[in-house]
Amino acid sequence: MRRPGEMREVAFDATAPVQWGEGLVSVAAGEPIEVDTRLESVHEGILVTAEAETAYEGVCGRCLTDIRQPLKVEFQELFAYPGEEAADLEVQDDHVDLETEVRDAIVLSLPFQPVCRPDCPGLDPETGDRRDGSAGAAPREALDPRWAALAELQTDADENA
Repeated sequence: MRRPGEMREVAFDATAPVQWGEGLVSVAAGEPIEVDTRLESVHEGILVTAEAETAYEGVCGRCLTDIRQPLKVEFQELFAYPGEEAADLEVQDDHVDLETEVRDAIVLSLPFQPVCRPDCPGLDPETGDRRDGSAGAAPREALDPRWAALAELQTDADENA
């Protein structure tokens, strides 16, 4: 501390204390998180460069099947030495508290519309069943019941031709 140019690398494991995230996917409480950090002393404070790895779980936004995917995030923050000017992040008793920064980086990296696979076909709008994703099957257009009588006339005209 207060020796500009010095650096330490620290790796540690932690767990999510509560569920992180509120959308279709989230990091469950108790999920393990691996954090690799590099702490560099600079004139203004301690520069923290970190990489966190965990996994999120939830449901696919297209077909509603359960998914679990790994998540890797990187962030960098400057923790200022206590002084006359107020700072958002400060070094306290020669320590930096990374919980808020790790949580924020992970939650902001969670996908808004998660999918089980990039080419997920989703659900059939008529039956609600999961589509199989075969390329040959064209989606059927929904027939408005008000046009049903005309559809019968078209079928009769096709048979007579």
